[in-house]
Amino acid sequence: MKNKLQNYFPIIRTRGEVLEELRENKELWKTFCGWKETCQQEYLDLCTGVKGIKLLYDTYFKAIMNPDTRPDRFNDFISEMLGQRVKVLKVLPNESARIAAESSLLVMDVVVQLEDGSIANVEVQKIGYLFPGERSACYSADLLLRQYKRAREELGATFSYKNIKKVYTIVLFEKSGSEFRKFSAELYLHRFRQTSDTGVEINLLQEYTFVCLDIFNNIIHNKDKKIENKLEEWLVFLSQDDPDMIMKLLDRNPEFQKIYEEIYTLCLNMEGMMEMFSKELEIMDRNTVKLMIDEMEEELNETKRKAKKEVDEVKRKAKEEIEEAEKRAKAAEEETERLRRTLEEQKGKRDIS
Repeated sequence: MKNKLQNYFPIIRTRGEVLEELRENKELWKTFCGWKETCQQEYLDLCTGVKGIKLLYDTYFKAIMNPDTRPDRFNDFISEMLGQRVKVLKVLPNESARIAAESSLLVMDVVVQLEDGSIANVEVQKIGYLFPGERSACYSADLLLRQYKRAREELGATFSYKNIKKVYTIVLFEKSGSEFRKFSAELYLHRFRQTSDTGVEINLLQEYTFVCLDIFNNIIHNKDKKIENKLEEWLVFLSQDDPDMIMKLLDRNPEFQKIYEEIYTLCLNMEGMMEMFSKELEIMDRNTVKLMIDEMEEELNETKRKAKKEVDEVKRKAKEEIEEAEKRAKAAEEETERLRRTLEEQKGKRDIS
């Protein structure tokens, strides 16, 4: 019996057909057998339509959303992210070494120059970094400085700061940080730009968009929730592997049918598909290791903070006790001195008598 997505896309093969092709190619079969059982099952689910493909991963995304080969799709996607119509002029090399070599938790990272000269960085984080605001501000500043240097080199003596265009930082979190989850379980899209406290308008160039996919997915899976706009369509398309959600999207906007057909055509190329899947497994392994290290460091730092707080508290109490003991000792000395003077006074009176 066909599964749900096979009814929409007859090109999707059965589990038996996929396994048969793998066994016929010794190299592919060796690669497949080298995976963990859970990874084998996930791969088969993707190729057979039991699950959809999460497209917010670098290799999958670039296969069907590459700004160079699919500019119309990427233009529409990034326009929805920014809340304004924009057009990508070209893809830029990501020259930055990343702050503290932190790229291991990124599952996608694309830098593009828009038609008006502004720069947009689109990245997907498997798990939100600590201090997302500070980190994004640093990376935005890095991109802004790159643009400044390039403009100075290209324009020379004619350079003016008006030649520097905006820098957009767009971050999609698969699992958002606590600052977003604590703020709201209903808001998944947050846009930031710098404003003054007086209302005066000056162009400070840096803008940020944060999308919390975990919050969005909780909302969109509500049985009474409908996909309401093009932005939500893109987020469902790129982040959802639930066949029911995919069919819900296709029923609302058949334009995505063509893109899904491209995806399942890619699945027919078993060698290419396994190569992409292997790359994603490598990324996930690095993510897991990096996450464990980050969690251990955070746990160690928290332990240190608690220990320091306890030591400081002990020191404070000890200091208070010492000060109190010194006060009592001083009071005792004063009382002793008072008694000594009293005795001397009484003795002097007896001698006179």
